[in-house]
Formats: sequence, structure tokens, C-alpha cells
Amino acid sequence: QREFTQKKTFTSWINSILAKHTPPSVISDLYTDIQQGHLLLDLLEVLSGQHLPREKGFNTFQCRSNIENALTFLKSRSLKLINIHVADIIEGKPSIVLGLIWTIIFHFHIEELARTLACTYNQPSLDCSSAVDSSPKASRSAKKSAKITERWKISATKALLLWAKEQCSLHGSVGVTDFKSSWRSGLPFLAIIQTLRPGLVDLEKAKARSNKENLKEAFRIAELELNIPRLLEPEDVDVMNPDEKSIMTYVAQFLQYSRNLHESEEDMQEKVREAMSWLTAQAEKLAKLVIDTEDETYYQKSKEMMSFMEAFNQGKKPFLPVLSSKRSEAELSEGQQQMREEWDKLISQV
Repeated sequence: QREFTQKKTFTSWINSILAKHTPPSVISDLYTDIQQGHLLLDLLEVLSGQHLPREKGFNTFQCRSNIENALTFLKSRSLKLINIHVADIIEGKPSIVLGLIWTIIFHFHIEELARTLACTYNQPSLDCSSAVDSSPKASRSAKKSAKITERWKISATKALLLWAKEQCSLHGSVGVTDFKSSWRSGLPFLAIIQTLRPGLVDLEKAKARSNKENLKEAFRIAELELNIPRLLEPEDVDVMNPDEKSIMTYVAQFLQYSRNLHESEEDMQEKVREAMSWLTAQAEKLAKLVIDTEDETYYQKSKEMMSFMEAFNQGKKPFLPVLSSKRSEAELSEGQQQMREEWDKLISQV
């Protein structure tokens, strides 16, 4: 059952990544499709952003060469591929294939995301140690990169769990202690959705529903509203001992959404700052135009105003998306509200 769940979850995760490849590709059967090596290389190219060498054909030699290229690339990233050999992948051995894919998911997806939390939760990551200080402890850590990598693998899991706990703690009795049975009720998934996008979930109603109903609702909302691929089904989670790796893979997608949300908010703040700077400059120019001066005729002032309007209409184009935001007042930040007030005031003056 665990192997079946992992195969299904990992296949869905891979396909969500392969959809970004040029051209897009898809896996239908993980154990057989991975044997050629092409899809494995496609996956690693999307995840790493690098172009990897490959044989174009599909004979035994070319398939073996492609798999070797993929494994060589992973080793160059300091990934430990314990008992993972080319021959086993060509044979499509389930335990080996699943082990390889989990190593890729953990390194490129979970570890990379958890690194963004490392400083917050004081986890021993290379990025944080170099950013904090040059203390003897930090220096020793830098010299022992192999041990740090091993410790980081533990802390990446811990950081993801701490993040999930933090999201759930905002909703009273909803809590998680692991990536197994804690998620069986479906309430933690719903609590995280409610934290990320308030108003999408009614947790009080959810507490009266069955596990399967909550899981079904959580996966539906995540897919429709958060654009998070449905990697799991209710029957995968509502069991005595759910698969830890599958749940971690799915939960990491919510952290990805959270990070993207934070980045988009930072982008919006930067756009608001730029728009405010432009608005201030336009208000100053307009103020100069309306000051009466004895030595200027109405014709001259009219020409100046026409010139201002031409530059104003051209200059406002890059800022229109942020200036004409359809969001309600309640959804606007303080900076956005101030920007909208300044915009309305300037338009009135014009």
C-alpha cells in the first residue's frame, strides 16, 4: 500500500514539474517510463534550470547513457545515491525508482523550500551559517560540510513540520506532531488553507464532518483556489499509518504557495513605492503649472498644460495595473490606500 501511494504521489508531482518543460512531457507509468532516461533528464532540467547532456535515441545503450548522465548530475550536487544503480533503474525496480525520486523531491523541493525557513527556526543550513556571523562555531560548521548536509536533511523535515504547526496553531485545537496520522482528519490541510487564504474554509463546520469529507474538500480547494496539484486522494491519508513521504511532498506545495504569495506581496510593495514616487513628481509639476505668473500668456500656459498632459498620459501607463486595482478598501495595505488617495487627488486636480 505504501509503495502504491508513493508511486501515485510521486508520478503526479513529477508531471506537475514536467508540464513546465519545453516541450512539456508526461509520465504515465513511473517504473517503465523512467527506464529510457529522457524523462528523468527533463525533470532535472526543469528543477535545476540547467541543460543536461543526453543521447537522442532509445536503444539500450542510449537509455543507459541518459540514466548515467542523470545520476552523475545528481552526484555533482552532493546527493548521496545509496544503492541506486543504473541497472536497477533500467529494470524498473520499484524500491530503487521510488528511492531515487524521493531523493530528488527531498533535495530540489523540500530542502530548497525549507532553507527559506532555516533562519526563522534556527536550523543548521549553510546559507544561514554564512549570513549570521564568523564565530568559531560557524567556522567549524563551514569546514564540516558533509556533516552539515546530513544534519540539514533532518532539519529540513523539522523546519517543514514547524512551519505546518505554525499555520495550524492559528486555529485553536488543530495541531500536527508528524507527517503521518496527524493529517488523517483533514483539518490540518484546511487550517493551512485558511491561514494562507482566509475565508475559503469554515473550520467549525469541518470539525463536524468525516475525515474523508474534510480531505476531499481540502484537496478540492487547494487545487481550484491555490492551484496546488492534487497529489493525494482521501483514501491515501485516511488510513491507520499514512505514508510520510507522500504527505511531506504534498505539504511542501503549500509552503511553496506561501513563499510565492510573500514574494508577490513584496513585488506589489515595490510597485506601490514606484507609483507613489511618480505621483509625487506629477503633483509637483502640476502645482508649478497652476501658479499664476504675470509674464505668461494663457496661450503659453495652455501649451505647457497640453505638454504636461501628453507626458502624464504616457507616464501613467506602467502604473495603471497597480493604480486601478479592483481590490476593495479592506483588502488594501496602508501604502496602497495612500497611493489610491494620492491618485484620486491628482486626477481631481488635473
